Amino acid sequence: MKIHKEGFTIIGSTVLGIVAIVGAIGAFVENDLIVKSIAVAGLILVVLVTQFFRVPKRVVPNTDAAILAPSDGKVVVIEEVEEKEYFNCRMRQVSIFMSPLNVHVQWYPVNGAVSYYKYHPGLYLAAFKPKSSTENERSTLVLKRNDGVEVMFRQIAGAVARRIVNYSKVDQAVAKGQEAGFIKFGSRIDMFLPLDAEINVELGQKVKGIETIVATL
Repeated sequence: MKIHKEGFTIIGSTVLGIVAIVGAIGAFVENDLIVKSIAVAGLILVVLVTQFFRVPKRVVPNTDAAILAPSDGKVVVIEEVEEKEYFNCRMRQVSIFMSPLNVHVQWYPVNGAVSYYKYHPGLYLAAFKPKSSTENERSTLVLKRNDGVEVMFRQIAGAVARRIVNYSKVDQAVAKGQEAGFIKFGSRIDMFLPLDAEINVELGQKVKGIETIVATL
């Protein structure tokens, strides 16, 4: 396991801030127990922030038909919807909610190329609300598999998440397991799949990015 590059600045700032706070308190408070308690609390905070940026090693299923989960989290939506940003037709939506305790890296779920990418500024509604899919800050990404099948996934910021990072460019070749982006501090992923895709997950199921097969087609 390693620490994601998006976390270096935040982790470093957290450490420096805690050192400064403990040092300042230590200069004015004579009670060692209070100073040590604050230092321990600060250490716990550093550990929590650091684990948020962890990047675990994963084994990618070796099958072209598999459409993988682009992130960790819990499946909160499986339904047929009208996708209006790119496809303009009925699609199968699978949404994954990420809590602050989940790994927050996003990976490409298929092999192929980026056929569409767009960043949308927006609100910061709670990510579990349906309106967050169309009103929150978000990045939409469409991937075309080598066989021509297109799938979409959308990074959505939540009430806590305030920074979406995506590394994609149109026409870029991508592979399953390659990092697509990162969302800082909790959010949601919406996937839009063809109606004939066979969904392999259930509502409430916990999934692992690039290990769980969300659908096959």
